[in-house]
Amino acid sequence: MAQTTHGVGGVSFDASKRTWPNEINVLLALVLITLVFEVLNRMDGGSFLFNTRANVDAIFNEQRINIILLQVAITGIIALGVTQVIILGGIDLSSGSVVGATAMIAMSFAQTAVVNGNPNPKAIFGDWAMDLPVIVPIAVGLGCGLVAGFINGFLVAFTRIPPFIATLGMMVSARGVAKWWSNGNPISFPTESYASLSNGDLLGSLTFGLLSWPGQNPAVVFVLLAVLLHLVMVYTVYGKRCYAIGSNEDAARMSGINVARHKVLVYSIAGMLAAVAAILLTSKNLTAQAGMGVMYELDAIAMAVIGGVSLAGGRGSIVGTVIGALIFSVIISGFTSIRLDAYYQEMVKGAIIVGAVVLDQWRQRRRAARS
Repeated sequence: MAQTTHGVGGVSFDASKRTWPNEINVLLALVLITLVFEVLNRMDGGSFLFNTRANVDAIFNEQRINIILLQVAITGIIALGVTQVIILGGIDLSSGSVVGATAMIAMSFAQTAVVNGNPNPKAIFGDWAMDLPVIVPIAVGLGCGLVAGFINGFLVAFTRIPPFIATLGMMVSARGVAKWWSNGNPISFPTESYASLSNGDLLGSLTFGLLSWPGQNPAVVFVLLAVLLHLVMVYTVYGKRCYAIGSNEDAARMSGINVARHKVLVYSIAGMLAAVAAILLTSKNLTAQAGMGVMYELDAIAMAVIGGVSLAGGRGSIVGTVIGALIFSVIISGFTSIRLDAYYQEMVKGAIIVGAVVLDQWRQRRRAARS
């Protein structure tokens, strides 16, 4: 018997419409893509994930895995914020430019006074801004991201202009701030404590030295933030309101949710996550440049959509975005492993972004046909 109505008030259950979580499909896609690159590398006499060097005592290609994780970490942190915005029913095109502006401003408060026994040649301010405690540039950077996100949220919530236009304006403005801050000149020579934010051994500290992994702090921060935000989106009122507003904003408003205030909050959090990415990026590179973060927003959106976040709002998950980010990074690293030229890689990235949107539209039509 295919259907039954016992104990459900006359509502029938159709087993043919039962599906497994979308995250499983995304995970299977990740495994399949990895296997494809493994086969391609084996055909060329190498391996994508496994160590093939006799003088190295390791099963996996640790260098490749490190590159995959580092590639995904910075943009992945941005994608965590973008995921919440898209689930809310919005979009954020400004995150890459916010990274650029935050990088320049935060680094100017993270400089050391003396470089090789001489005054810092890249100094932006006077002695009062040199060798400051590391919490100062962190706070300044997070404040920049918070302000940018708040402005985005305020424009979307209270002026009722489309999120695309509001965040597009912020994208242009923030990039202008990044170029104006030091007249386009890079800002370099951070303090040792600031440099250690990305280049230290946070994982080893958290595991009491059991898992010492120097230089992987961005990946560790990405994982910790992903776990935290997954719990927030699944188990808190904040997360439930995001899904409710994204599914039906009018119904959410009628149920008593302060939609405008929640939008401002979500965009503000997204801005702060972009600032976290900027701080880790400048710490890793030991410099800040006005061009940092270019196209990061599109990569972040693609990661979210590949991971199953619907551009229509109301559907998606942090777990899916993390897997989508890994897919994105594996594809780029895989193309590098088979020595595909960089400009071809850019073409493929563009195709991935378009394909992710097409996939999202197909999922929506399929879901509508089933309901």
